[in-house]
Amino acid sequence: MAEPDDIIDLIDDSADKRAAAPGPRWKVAIIDDEPAVHDGTRYALSDYTLNGQGLEILSAYSAEEGRALLRAHPDTAVVLLDVIMETDSAGLDLVNYIRSQLKNETVRIILRTGQPGQAPERRVIVDYDINDYKAKTELTADKLFTSLTAALRGYQQLQRVTETRRGLEIIVDAAATLYDFKSIQRLAEGVLTQLASLLKVECDGILVCHDSGKPDRLIAVLAASGCYIHLLGADTANAFDPDLRHWVEEAFRSHSHQFTSGWSTLYIGTASGREVVVVLHARRPLSSTDRTLVELFASKLSVAFDNVILYEQLQEANARLEERVNLRTRELTAANRRLAAQWARLQRANAFKREILSTVAHDLRNPLSVIIGRAEILERMLSDATPSVENAKAQINHIHAAADRLTEMVESLITDAMADALNITIRREPVDLATIVRDVAEANQPLAAKKQQRIEVSAPSGKLITCDGDRIREAVDNLISNAIKYSPIGGRIDLSLDLQPDSACIRVKDEGPGMSEKDISRLYGRFQRLSAKPTGGESSTGLGLSIVKRIIDLHGGAIGAESPGLGHGTTFSLTLPTKEDGADAPAA
Repeated sequence: MAEPDDIIDLIDDSADKRAAAPGPRWKVAIIDDEPAVHDGTRYALSDYTLNGQGLEILSAYSAEEGRALLRAHPDTAVVLLDVIMETDSAGLDLVNYIRSQLKNETVRIILRTGQPGQAPERRVIVDYDINDYKAKTELTADKLFTSLTAALRGYQQLQRVTETRRGLEIIVDAAATLYDFKSIQRLAEGVLTQLASLLKVECDGILVCHDSGKPDRLIAVLAASGCYIHLLGADTANAFDPDLRHWVEEAFRSHSHQFTSGWSTLYIGTASGREVVVVLHARRPLSSTDRTLVELFASKLSVAFDNVILYEQLQEANARLEERVNLRTRELTAANRRLAAQWARLQRANAFKREILSTVAHDLRNPLSVIIGRAEILERMLSDATPSVENAKAQINHIHAAADRLTEMVESLITDAMADALNITIRREPVDLATIVRDVAEANQPLAAKKQQRIEVSAPSGKLITCDGDRIREAVDNLISNAIKYSPIGGRIDLSLDLQPDSACIRVKDEGPGMSEKDISRLYGRFQRLSAKPTGGESSTGLGLSIVKRIIDLHGGAIGAESPGLGHGTTFSLTLPTKEDGADAPAA
């Protein structure tokens, strides 16, 4: 314990305590079991200031209280610590606790003892991490002032070193993070976040950018925080308040950093021609260490922004290249499909050619044989002395009939070849189906009359239908011709037209031998031979119905065939989609 006269020079109980200086203050902890030491120290330091900052003096009256105090105030700058308190080594044990347990290496520790002999100065200085060791008898007010000032300066320098190290660690970590961003937006947000972490201060911030190569100098807000968050996405400085607009425009004008009380402006120019300005409105002015760290951080951002810009340009180039590759691939795919379709058509054409050749060889042989045979008979008859005129006429009739069959076959082949041509088109125009139906019936009356057949027509006039009139005429003619061929002598053929709002249906009903299900299933194939035979000995190539189906398909319509069974006739129907022309068809 210290004797009373050990501290008589430090205290004056009659003096009034002075008010603490306003603003930021240095924290000084007095840890001593003598209340008089606390009072004397407070009085001696009552008017102390350093760098415009006064003192905030904290008191603890034992080592245990000192532990709690330093845990609650880790930013304490100086500790005035008594060596002997509740134990002879309480102060020295507290030194070890501060350095090893609290890991506080910046706080300055000044040991004060009233019994120097119990803790020799040399051993204490060597064995313990302290900054000064004074006997209470020698620590006058002036010496206390000197020791405290030296300790505070040391603390301030260590704080700067610590802050600089922490700031450099943040900058290094931030560089790795910022270089990983792949978009300007994410990079801008990361910059504001890292600056707030670097300065350890809450601040309102905004990051704006524009392309220096554009004369209109359009400003885009890429990131914002605090009171400026509502400006995110703005593309004009007119939305800024006057102070913010001043600092942004000044940074773009001067191309330099600006630091004032409460405001910090960073200017970043990139090699790609972009200019970036960061404005921070902080709650406290930045220290010289803060400014140095911020400037160092800003110097690294130019590369980060250029990297992101180059990455975005690369992504755009890749997207354009991929689009061109996809376009070219689609073109090649379409070309391959066209080649495949052409190859398929060529194969079908070759197959059709072979079918024609086999048909010509098979179907044309009989009428040609008839013509040749009858011509030879006629030649022998004419070589006789008295040729028979009646016999000659009979042979000529046989030749005519065979020639007619050949003509029908050739015309059918030519018609089918035209329908199967690769460049066939449908020429659409408004036509009157009723007129076409009546004309076809009238044209086939002579053929029906030879077999004593009647063609009954029911075709009321109606709206004009948009279609290829010549092709429809050809299709109806094929159906009427087939009906005449397969209907019995004296039979009846019904030809009708039914007009609906969205379709037109032409029906041809005969009294022929009808068709089996097998016949109907292969009705529209080329060169198909059905079970029914023409009733007048007419020839058939098997091409007519395939031609009719092709014509109706090209019109987007449908062809149908119904037969109750063998011996009950057949009804063919042609259904066409209609398109009104707006005018009624003239009467037939």
